[in-house]
Formats: sequence, C-alpha cells, structure tokens
Amino acid sequence: MGNQKLEIISSRGHKLYAILELPTNRKPHAYAIFAHCFTCSSTLIAAKNISRSLTNHGFGVVRFDFTGLGRSGGQFSDSHFSGNVQDLIDVHAHLNEHYLAPKLLVEHSLGGAAVIEAASQLDDVKAVATIGAPSSVEHTKKHFSHRIDEIPEKGEIEVDIGGRPFKINKEFVEGFESIDLLKVVHDLRKPILIMHAPFDKTVGIQSAQDLFLNAFHPKRFVSLDGADHLLTDKHDSMYVGDVIGSWVKRYFPIDNQSELDPKNEQLVGHLNLTEDNFTTNIQTASHYLTADEPTDVGGDDFGPSPYDLLSASLAACTAMTLKLYTQRKEWDLKEVYVYISHSKRHINDLGDENEKGRYLDHISTKMELIGNLSEEQKEKLKEIASKCPVRKTLISDVVIETTFA
Repeated sequence: MGNQKLEIISSRGHKLYAILELPTNRKPHAYAIFAHCFTCSSTLIAAKNISRSLTNHGFGVVRFDFTGLGRSGGQFSDSHFSGNVQDLIDVHAHLNEHYLAPKLLVEHSLGGAAVIEAASQLDDVKAVATIGAPSSVEHTKKHFSHRIDEIPEKGEIEVDIGGRPFKINKEFVEGFESIDLLKVVHDLRKPILIMHAPFDKTVGIQSAQDLFLNAFHPKRFVSLDGADHLLTDKHDSMYVGDVIGSWVKRYFPIDNQSELDPKNEQLVGHLNLTEDNFTTNIQTASHYLTADEPTDVGGDDFGPSPYDLLSASLAACTAMTLKLYTQRKEWDLKEVYVYISHSKRHINDLGDENEKGRYLDHISTKMELIGNLSEEQKEKLKEIASKCPVRKTLISDVVIETTFA
C-alpha cells in the first residue's frame, strides 16, 4: 500500500489535512472518503485500519481531518455539523477534479451523520457506510449544552470535551440544529450499511435502529458485537473495513485487483519504508498477499511473517503431494492437516555432540490424516510427505542470485 498527502483547500479557505491510501498497485478501481468521529482525527488507529482494509478491496481511500481538528486549519468552532458536511463535499470535489469522483462515503460516529447528509447532495456517491452513528445531531450537543446560554453574552465560550478544551460560538451551535437526520436518511434512497456495537456507551444502539427503520432498501445492519465506540481493538476495525469492502461490491463493480507488476518474474514484493513499517505486499501472477512482522518485534501484524509464509509453503506442498499420491493410489484420504513450527535449535539439542556452538533451523512437521487408512498406508504417506518439492528445495543446496532490476 502507498500513501499520498493531499493539499486540499476547503471552500471556506482552510487547509484540510488529508491522506490518500492506495492499493499496492497504486491503481484504485474506485475511491472512498473516510471521515472521523467528533473531536477525533484521521490518525485514529481505527481510521487507519479501516482505510487499509478497504485498499485490499481495490479502493483508494482518503481520510482527512475536519476543519479545526487534527492537522487541518481553522478553529474547532468551524467544525460544526454543517461545516463537516461542507468539508466532505470539498474533499469529494478535490478527488473528482484530480482523480475520480468517490463512490463510497464511510464515517464514524458524528461523521456517520455527516456522510448521510453529504451523500444526499452528491449524485456521484453510490453507497454509504456508517459506524456508530447517532440518529440525531442533537446527540452531540450534550457535550456543550450546559453552557449554551452563555454564548449570546460572551460570543464564544470554552468547553471541555473528552478532557480537551475547545472554543465554540453561536454558528457552531446552530450548525447542530439545522438538520433532521432521520428525514435525510429516509430520503437518501442509496444503499446504506449501518454498523453499530450493541453496548456502545457513547452512542446507544437505539440510534442504529432509528436509522435502519427510516432508511429505504437496500439497507443492511451489522452488529459489532464486543466492540467499543472507537473500535480500539484492531480486529474490530479491520473487520469493519473488510465487511464494507465486501458489501459495497454488490452495488457497483470492483474488479479484482491487478496488483504490482512482477515484470516476468514469479512474484514481486513491495515495501514503502516511509509509510508501511514492515508491511510488505506480495504479488504473484494471479494473487496478492500481505506479509508483516508481529507487534512484539515492531511490526503491525497485518499479515503472516516471512517465516510463517515459508512454513505455509511447506504445509501446502505437503498436503498437495499427499492428495496427488492418494488420488493415484485410490486410497480413502479425505482431509489432511499439516502442522508446522519453525525455530532455531542448538545443534547439540538435535543429537549431534560433535558440533559445538552452532544453531540450526529446525522445522517440526506433524500430520493429521482423516480417512479410512491402514497403519501401513499412513507410514507410506509419511514417507511420501518427505518427498514434497518444497521440502526437497529446503534441504538441498540452494543458490540465491541477487541483481538489480
């Protein structure tokens, strides 16, 4: 995956901080906009994970900070609901001018309310996905309603929201009073996916019900069981992005990704060192994979490690070899499980007392065979497993030649 920083100037003259995340081939088949929750920013880990998941479905995804939040210009008092909607429209216009018009809008919490309103004004938007969205923007006013009466006298007041001070004014408050969100979703008439955690303590599940009941088909509700409002668990946010990417294909076609160009080789691996940490994308002639390192060694765990992939190739080759053999012999083998573990072992631990101070790669392979097989047949399959091509490669003298492309 590759990231690009975008220079977007809003219609109100503010610079909006935005990141465009691209698939590994940097050629998205469609564009989406992801907008964050009230007082959050585009750097929220859930925003990154959802965007990254969507790129795996061929999307180019823009995540940006609303006016007055994160690294965008302007004041927080400019980040009222109608202002957020205008920011979305401005980002859409930028993409339409410089790339392609976004077909999908995705937002979180109050952002979910804003995308519904923005989508109602943008013909190019073909589908909407909301995550933990309120059914009324009045929900957000509770954060500052106790001091609204002071605004006519002072013009501007400072309120505490989520432990941080923000300044709000009359326009900010009025921006949350000018919209009937349930009427907007009723009139939207576009595919909508509503995702909500049943025990969300910030925006109650009743909001999801209200939105769903007022929306017309096609519509879908997905319960994010066990998740919290901010999707702080990486598995929840990655799941959300994957569900959205799969769901939306029904409403506008997304071609299978044509990933990186292997340039007549069997595969290519790509890592953007400045953006992707250890996350490496791998493209074969027909398939793509993502490799990474575990979090305990500094990775993001977005895919199997290189040694996991090595072990996986041995496991797959072993299972396929057994299938070919038993199929030819007409033996009753129905399923194969191949369990692999790789480690570094001291040579003395492997039974060689003559060698000192050496460590060897040790691969443990265990098989589970399901079927009507005799003990003699099982022993023969154990022998056949040792002859699989990948295993032969691993234990042979291998020459690796490195040149520059």
